[in-house]
Amino acid sequence: MSPFTGSAPRTEEWRHLRLTRQDGVATVTLARPDKLNALTFGAYADLRDLLAELARERSVRALVLGGQGRGFCSGGDVDEIIGATLSMDTAQLLDFNRMTGQVVRAIRECPFPVIAAVHGVAAGAGAVLALAADFRIADPSARFAFLFTRVGLSGGDMGAAYLLPRVVGLGHATRLLMLGDAVRAPEAERIGLISELVEEGQAGARAAELARHLADGPALAYAQTKALLTAELDMPLAAAVEMDAATQALLMNGADYTEFHAAFTEKRTPKWQGR
Repeated sequence: MSPFTGSAPRTEEWRHLRLTRQDGVATVTLARPDKLNALTFGAYADLRDLLAELARERSVRALVLGGQGRGFCSGGDVDEIIGATLSMDTAQLLDFNRMTGQVVRAIRECPFPVIAAVHGVAAGAGAVLALAADFRIADPSARFAFLFTRVGLSGGDMGAAYLLPRVVGLGHATRLLMLGDAVRAPEAERIGLISELVEEGQAGARAAELARHLADGPALAYAQTKALLTAELDMPLAAAVEMDAATQALLMNGADYTEFHAAFTEKRTPKWQGR
């Protein structure tokens, strides 16, 4: 994402989510606990716009995405989204579905790691938000369910049919997207859907700890690694290794590469600058 901005000012208040920042770590909390953090049109739009703003600012080096209350996110609000879409025409429906996909793209394309802290339910769009993150830290209460076919829609929503097979394999992805069955934490860990399973109630704390570790590290190296992981999913090997070579040549001219050598020589911890 480009760091260049136009005339639009920085958003001072996000109405549909809660944002905190501390020393390069942003924490985004879905905050409708009475609705299991069900998403609204405004919540989707805020997530899309917030990720774009943070990417342009270049002050955030890691982001934690979590949910308030008993669960991570129960998906789209049945009344405020599903009910409303029944009266939309095709153009409006296309605009809405494109917006949900833009949120997933923003998570994948932002230049910092995104860590989903999952407890309780992560269903429908909530499951896809967690899937799009770079890391999924979950506690034993976590359960993932890609429910789209259960409301009469394609399981390939918001990029799920693209991302899920690449995370858990085609066989597991077919089962999860076709049937919409809930996958509890132990199985999610076994098939690779969870990055790390932690003790009950510790997903948020562990996600914050990982975010702190990442924020203190070589930010540009992490950003380029994330970009390559996404870009090379559909590349032949020859194109991928050429992109790797070009990326490494650029980073070898960077301050962090020089700093590593100096720190190694001086037997001290590197002072990463993220450039």
